[in-house]
Amino acid sequence: MNHPNAGPGGTSGYEIRIQGHISDRWSDWFEGLTLVHEADGTTLISCPGLDQAALHGLLAKVRDLGLALVSVIPTPSSNDTTPFQRSIP
Repeated sequence: MNHPNAGPGGTSGYEIRIQGHISDRWSDWFEGLTLVHEADGTTLISCPGLDQAALHGLLAKVRDLGLALVSVIPTPSSNDTTPFQRSIP
C-alpha cells in the first residue's frame, strides 16, 4: 500500500481517524499501517505514502468493518513547505 512518491496535490499520505479504539486483532486488515489509540477515544491510522487509489481501498476496509469514520486528512509531502489550507463553505 505504501508508495514513496507524493500523490496529487502534494500529499505524501493520509491520517485517518476512526471513532473508538480498533482492537489489535484487526491490525492485519490494515496491512502494517500504524494504529494509535488516542486519549479522546479515537484511533489514528497513519498512512504515509498512501496514494488516492489505495486510500479508497483502505476506506472500503473501514466501511466493511463497520467503523465510524471521523476524518481523513492529507499529510503534506516532505518537499512541500506550504501548509494545507482548508476553506469552510
